[in-house]
Amino acid sequence: MSGKPAAKTEKDLALREDIRFLGRLLGDTIREQAGDRVFELVEKIRRNAVHYRRAHDPPSLRELDRTIASLDEHEATHVVRAFSYFHHLANIAEDLNQNRASSRSPRRRGAGGGVRTAPVEGSIAFALQRLRAAHLSNRRIISFFERARVEPVLTAHPTEVQRKSILNRHRSISALLAEREGVGIPAERLAAIDKELRRQILILWKTSEVRTVKPTVADEIDNGLTYYRSTFLEVIPRLYCELEDQLSAGVHLAPFFRVASWIGGDRDGNPHVDHAVTEHAVERQSGLILEHYLTELRALGSELTLSLAYTDVSPELMALAARSPDRGPTREQEPFRRALIGVHGRVAATARRLTGDAAVPAAASAPAGAAPYASPDELVEDLRIVDRSLIEADAALVGEGRLRRLRRAVEVFGFHLASLDLRQHSAVHARVVREILARATGRDHYNSLTEVERQDLLLAELATARPMLSPHVSYSDETTEELQILRTAARVRDRFGAQAIPNYVISMTSGPSDVYEVAVLLKEVGLLVPGAEPRLAVNIVPLFETIGDLRACGGIMEQLFSCAPYRHLLESRGEMQEVMLGYSDSNKDGGFLTSSWELYKAEVSLVRVFQKHGVGLRLFHGRGGTVGRGGGPSYYAVLAQPPGSVNGQLRLTEQGEVIASKYADPVVGHRNLETLIAATMEATLLPRTERAGDEGTFDEALEELSAHAFAEYRNLVYETPDFIRYFRETTPINEISHLNIGSRPSSRKASDRIEDLRAIPWVFSWGQSRQSIPGYYGFGAAVRQFLGRGKTRARRLAVLRAMYSRWPFFRTIVDKADMVLAKADMGIAARYGGLCTDKKLRAAIFGRIKREHEDSVNAVFLITGAKTLLQDNQVLARSLRNRSPYIDPLNHLQVDLLRRLRAGRGSADELRRAIHLTINGVAAGLRNSG
Repeated sequence: MSGKPAAKTEKDLALREDIRFLGRLLGDTIREQAGDRVFELVEKIRRNAVHYRRAHDPPSLRELDRTIASLDEHEATHVVRAFSYFHHLANIAEDLNQNRASSRSPRRRGAGGGVRTAPVEGSIAFALQRLRAAHLSNRRIISFFERARVEPVLTAHPTEVQRKSILNRHRSISALLAEREGVGIPAERLAAIDKELRRQILILWKTSEVRTVKPTVADEIDNGLTYYRSTFLEVIPRLYCELEDQLSAGVHLAPFFRVASWIGGDRDGNPHVDHAVTEHAVERQSGLILEHYLTELRALGSELTLSLAYTDVSPELMALAARSPDRGPTREQEPFRRALIGVHGRVAATARRLTGDAAVPAAASAPAGAAPYASPDELVEDLRIVDRSLIEADAALVGEGRLRRLRRAVEVFGFHLASLDLRQHSAVHARVVREILARATGRDHYNSLTEVERQDLLLAELATARPMLSPHVSYSDETTEELQILRTAARVRDRFGAQAIPNYVISMTSGPSDVYEVAVLLKEVGLLVPGAEPRLAVNIVPLFETIGDLRACGGIMEQLFSCAPYRHLLESRGEMQEVMLGYSDSNKDGGFLTSSWELYKAEVSLVRVFQKHGVGLRLFHGRGGTVGRGGGPSYYAVLAQPPGSVNGQLRLTEQGEVIASKYADPVVGHRNLETLIAATMEATLLPRTERAGDEGTFDEALEELSAHAFAEYRNLVYETPDFIRYFRETTPINEISHLNIGSRPSSRKASDRIEDLRAIPWVFSWGQSRQSIPGYYGFGAAVRQFLGRGKTRARRLAVLRAMYSRWPFFRTIVDKADMVLAKADMGIAARYGGLCTDKKLRAAIFGRIKREHEDSVNAVFLITGAKTLLQDNQVLARSLRNRSPYIDPLNHLQVDLLRRLRAGRGSADELRRAIHLTINGVAAGLRNSG
């Protein structure tokens, strides 16, 4: 036996010890705060749940049900909170263990005898190792970054069930737990850490887990900014430095990697995002980054105390120092410090000009007469002067720390911090254009026009500089606000720079007219200038979301690129077109397997069309956190994209609880950001030969699988009578809709149709009830029907196994289904099925779900050769085994509480609060929500 299993055992023991330790502190807190009876109830429920989970012992289940049924509302709330907080603490321990594992990666001895760390898959070092093994030169790799763009995009979609106050406590506990395992900690410090951990857990217990009111968009903006403070401002500049150092000494990469945002710009279905909110979002972002620069400049000034007595200084630096308002005699011999004081004054003046003293308190220190910077480039140039002077003075090493990172931060974050995308639904644009045209022409005929007629009309308007809007005409509130948003965007760009608002995303794009409508509106506010050589100031980004639109997207882009006026607009954008693909709605529309396949085919179609027309393609992946919304490990997802679809360009959404789990901790954040860069490098630069010779066979097989899966999914969800009733009765969808987890409504419009329900609560609800159909339903039926019976079965199974072995895309489909099937639980799901008051409906629908779960499990086993779920992902398998006995009680409690609420037994407010707490706890236990 090698030493590797022992290392794993050691890490597992450390994790288990951390969980036991935190659980013991939580237990002590529960006993002290809620009393011995509640503590004993928690332990009794835990023991019965563990025994039932491990032995499938019916008496244990009956005892569990009796105990839960005996709880009054007050006791139920305490018990729910106990199990919920256990999961929160277990998550902290697991994240810390992951950090521990990363820092103890396998080591090997180098040629010179020293020990060096072996690169870990998903790291930049691993990617560079693979690229060099493929004989790519440093020059080729560096040139890749000159045209690359990698950008995770934070969204405010309502899937974050944790309050900011709770997340702050999590960070404190994590830091203390990490410090506790340090080597050589004095006994008195260890005792102090343990006491502080008890204090933090007590604060947790005394803090409300759920919001009492819905967060405003302003709250969501502030929440999003916390991740810049905790992670992005520090980690992103360091990532650039690390990458440059690994590539070549002295290389300085173009700013290809940034984090963008939708928070405050996404209006689709959110009436609370208006022009004032959008401007507020940019102001808050700018205030944060300028405050950061001021803080760093103060610290840098304290560092660069180099004296003229010992340092030769360039004339440039002396001139910069001479412009500083600092005339103190103590600074005469410290020109670097004087220069940076002057730079600080100009940044403070910039902050006052852009955001005012209230947004950036430190700006109040700006000396009178300090000139604001006209652009971030001016600030970068001043920092370059400092750096060049250090190099000339043989002190280059001095500039390799804070100065280098600050300069990089300015290049990446500018004065705006993060690009803010605007997004609105195509139907809104159509209504606005219709009204403007009707007011301008006196004819209200836009809705009666065909698609081609609309295109002709809109293109004619784009060809003329004549405005359609009149200051003497009144417009509806909707039209007025939509136009005001665009006017605000134009003003914001003038004030904070073009990168402050560079993109406009069109939800539910279904034809070229949807794009031309936005172009016409942009023209009306000056963001598109018509003429022989028209200029477009922002990228117009069509978003294709439904199965039908995904199938049509290649043809739609073909029409756009074949239109000379549109191509002229693209020329002004550098012949680069961004296209967004929607994972969530396509899944709700066509099911897990068909959505995945149609997204893949859409990308292949887009690559073909873009190559034909010589247009650069940037794909924007609208992924959610869960598999049902396109989630899964980002590294493998990027590598599984079709050849030519990445090409150095990658944007993807980071949503809900994924933001907190990925970026609240800077160590975890560093790992996740690094993974996106590494995956983009590998997907773009490494040759793709994984299914050479079998493309046709594999495509035909997956096309047939998709057709079977689509039919099965649509038949259940859209064609089964009263399916919506079953869904609403057997999941906590109504309670989730009332959770205060986001400013946006849970439905696009007031209706009971699945089509109008947002994908987030749809997936969230199925996950809570452990039925989890968005992550696998139709997969088992598809494989069963594809294999059939008789002589061809063995041959067809061999095709599926070859696809799994040699096609990364298909492997990700199967592996994600494997994960969801492991998190689903038909025993627990049956309890939720019992909430359906129509026994016949319950038997019909839950029976189908249970059979499909069994068929899907068998399909995974057949294809992979595994004997158990997650056989090749033992870390997650072990985590679920450890968690399930603690998740199960929350599910049992949730079912009981839902039954009480719907029967009118007890206080509705107290029951609803307890149910919300179970939702929080189950999401924490499964580490999934929407």
